[in-house]
Amino acid sequence: MNLALTVLEITAPVFVLGAAGFAWVRLGYEYPTEFVTRLAMTFAVPCLIFTALVGTRIEPGALAALSIAAALSYALVALVTFGIVKALRLSLRGYLAPLTFGNTGNLGLPLALFAFGDVGLGLAVVVFAIMAIAMFTVGLWMVAGAANPARVLREPILWASVLGVICLIVDWTPPEVAMNSLGLMGQLGIPLMLLTLGAAVARLKPANVLPALGLSAAKLAIGLVIAAGVGLATGLTGVAFSILVLQLATPVGVSSYLLAERYKADPDAVAGLVVVSTLLAIAALPVTLSFLLQH
Repeated sequence: MNLALTVLEITAPVFVLGAAGFAWVRLGYEYPTEFVTRLAMTFAVPCLIFTALVGTRIEPGALAALSIAAALSYALVALVTFGIVKALRLSLRGYLAPLTFGNTGNLGLPLALFAFGDVGLGLAVVVFAIMAIAMFTVGLWMVAGAANPARVLREPILWASVLGVICLIVDWTPPEVAMNSLGLMGQLGIPLMLLTLGAAVARLKPANVLPALGLSAAKLAIGLVIAAGVGLATGLTGVAFSILVLQLATPVGVSSYLLAERYKADPDAVAGLVVVSTLLAIAALPVTLSFLLQH
């Protein structure tokens, strides 16, 4: 009973904020998704990543181990997903990236914070950064058929991650006035991402819902199995292991739909994956968390 209450306390704020964004749009109020997303990804989230890395005492060895485990996990997920998509004769441009990358930002970061505190958030941003870099390089190639590595160099998330890791390694903390300012901006990140997730889902027009259910369940199972296997194989323990599993269990992200829409890679099918996998996550993530909190 205590565990169930703990999981509810962790997940309820996440899904309540997402539901608030969903209801806001459904009630007919304006929500400038593109502006809010740009604000979050340009200012709030980079500040959140930097302050989380600097403020969390993660050993450089543990940081490297988690980074390697995350990169390996995504590579294996992509390989397995490629086989499934080919076997089912689905569009690689439409399905491969959404089924490989998850919503590690909008859902993964707040869940990590509420479940494992500042240490969990610091570790979660490492996995999020790995995913974001992969998404805008390999993921962009999957969807558009052409990679754009230069775009990654323009992403504030990359530089926030690099500067945060450097400060962590050299054990240097910026002046308190700077940390307070960046921390205040970073506090906007999680609420903005959750509200935007709900607003985006409210506007999507999903297609092929039944096949999306099977693919969403497969994505969840593949992510859990591979993350757990890689975590054990690379020697991850404790919170680091839990964060890897949690992040790989997140559903299809709205960013996958935005890329599919931009490059005309079966966006209606991707919208179905986003909606169905997000609904599936409402049931699956609390169960996953209850298991992780016991081990």
